[in-house]
Amino acid sequence: MAARVLTLANQKGGVGKTTTAINLATALAAIGERVLILDLDPQGNASTGLGISRAGREVSSYDLLVGDATIAEASVMTSVPNVAIVPSTMDLLGVELTIAGQPDRAFRLREALKGLSGLSINEQAISYVLIDCPPSLNLLTINALVAADAVVVPLQCEFFALEGLSQLLQTIEQIRSTLNPRLSIQGVVMTMFDKRNNLSEQVLQDVRQEMGELVYDTVIPRNVRLSEAPSYGKPALLYDLKCAGSQAYLRLATEVIRRERHLNPAA
Repeated sequence: MAARVLTLANQKGGVGKTTTAINLATALAAIGERVLILDLDPQGNASTGLGISRAGREVSSYDLLVGDATIAEASVMTSVPNVAIVPSTMDLLGVELTIAGQPDRAFRLREALKGLSGLSINEQAISYVLIDCPPSLNLLTINALVAADAVVVPLQCEFFALEGLSQLLQTIEQIRSTLNPRLSIQGVVMTMFDKRNNLSEQVLQDVRQEMGELVYDTVIPRNVRLSEAPSYGKPALLYDLKCAGSQAYLRLATEVIRRERHLNPAA
């Protein structure tokens, strides 16, 4: 079966996109999937958080988008079993200037992902591609949405959680109606939940009321281990499997797979 492409998007920064990309990928791999992370954020935090040094990023997602490398050439294995990554560099800051004048500028990533058929991890086909987007609705995010089968929206449990969400939903709908009719919302994952804080609970209830069944049952807690892990170049699941954050991402992975199988019975 073809790999399912999930884009993690939210134009608001600090909501847990990269943390979710790293740990969801690791959790999916832990239950038998082969996962490729595509780092489309110029900051390259997903690459750093998986232990890919700056020197180890000779070929990057920039090269992929401008057509200088195939996805097989740009991918590198991580220390996480069954997880590979296309790393990011600061070169991505200039990608819009490079491809903005091209008629296929919104389809560069979709075309590059056609090369997935020639890429495997431990001699098995990749089953999931997770795209970590920058915190903005720019050409990089548009490429990610055009290339995706579905969107996972990380949303922080804070007062302004719903602010900007409507803009993202409008963008998703616009992409669906013009560039990618198969695009859907896989789910909304609430992050940084603090059970000691009444506001977190109120925000969670507000989002569930607004978004209904699109909100995953799993809620990602505010957890020190999730914050510490990237500084060691590891996902939290390798840093501390038993911590509350790691266990939440394992539950989220099973929920993602369950939704995928419900939406795509052949998957």
